[in-house]
Amino acid sequence: MTNKENSMTIIFDCSKNNLFTPQQGFKVLTRRFKTSGHKVISNKDDISSEVLNQATIFIISTPREKYSETQINHIKKYLSNGGRLWIMMNEGGDRKQSSNVNSILENTGITINNDTVIRNSYYKYLHPKEALINNGILNRGILTVASKLKNLTDSGKSTSNIQFINYVYPYGASLNVTKPGIGILSTGSVCYPLNRPTIAFYTDKATNGKLIVIGSSQMFTDTYIEKEDNSLIKDIILEYLLEPIFPIDQIDAEDPEISDYHTVPDITLLSEEPLSCLQEIEDAPSDYTKLFSKELYEIDNTLLAKVILAYKEFHMEKEPLKLIKPQFEAPLPNLEPAVFPPNFRFHPKPDLELYDLDQAFSSIPARLTQVVNKCTDDDLDYYIKECAMVLGLQGSEKMSSKEILNKIFNKIVLYKKVNIDKD
Repeated sequence: MTNKENSMTIIFDCSKNNLFTPQQGFKVLTRRFKTSGHKVISNKDDISSEVLNQATIFIISTPREKYSETQINHIKKYLSNGGRLWIMMNEGGDRKQSSNVNSILENTGITINNDTVIRNSYYKYLHPKEALINNGILNRGILTVASKLKNLTDSGKSTSNIQFINYVYPYGASLNVTKPGIGILSTGSVCYPLNRPTIAFYTDKATNGKLIVIGSSQMFTDTYIEKEDNSLIKDIILEYLLEPIFPIDQIDAEDPEISDYHTVPDITLLSEEPLSCLQEIEDAPSDYTKLFSKELYEIDNTLLAKVILAYKEFHMEKEPLKLIKPQFEAPLPNLEPAVFPPNFRFHPKPDLELYDLDQAFSSIPARLTQVVNKCTDDDLDYYIKECAMVLGLQGSEKMSSKEILNKIFNKIVLYKKVNIDKD
């Protein structure tokens, strides 16, 4: 780190019931800031221009309450005036935390999704949401910075350039990044969703205001900051925020290796709900008009005599009925029969092999009878092989009809020899 960083003021926003604070969760991170000569402040007051102007870096970490429109405008103005803003969220994004951080990120090209990053194969960390990402480099410029920081850590010794960065991304959400935002790290090819940004940078070209967005605040908590290269990523972030020039790879920035975003159902939630049972329906008839029942709207004159008699009893005059035309605000849609079963957000049924239960569980004589009934004199070869399979003759699949008969006759002769005394 350079000498410019020695008198920096880092302010953590703690005014919105934040999930992690310098006193809870970020103790190791706070201690490292102070060891490097930084001043760390926890802000519990409403965000105002006076509070923001004191901060060299203003950190927002997983707020669980919404910011007011005035506070959002103060934060945007702070960034547009050349401020340094560091935003971290957790899985589920704004929806789960009941926050509105994405409102702060308007016009930056960065949004936080309401999803969860999981690893689809076990390695080192037990929980799938403790995603270990090995091949998530989106912009190779951070490798240059990582190599420089590594050399400084090793007291100026010459070391080989860093070619990859492994990091733990626990309980985090993915990001959507478009210009002018720049994706830096991604979920890689092992975690879901595939190849989606996890860390993104934004720079205001007019004032050099800088913003960094991370979908997992837990990667810098006391539990995970020492894991893998998480501490190195923290140093890269500080290098970007505090140094005037950061070596962004423009080729990667223009065309990052990002896959299309595809959502999947909440598997955990669906596994806890009972699966609805639907009986298999019959195929719809070719004439769909047979599906309509006219009995529900049948008209007859069985009650006409009683109605006429009621007029006399109540001394009422009989008047011819008039047609009342209905008035609809909008025309009724065309009726279409529901001939398809509903589609639910459940996993599809397993692709099981289809077989005849009656045939599978029937007795051997019954199965032999079925073979006899469906064969003719011309099917003798097929008949012998099929009967051998029904009888369970080992190796009959690779034997000819003559070999099967020879083996069966040998077994019959052997059986007769053994049981000759009984006969």
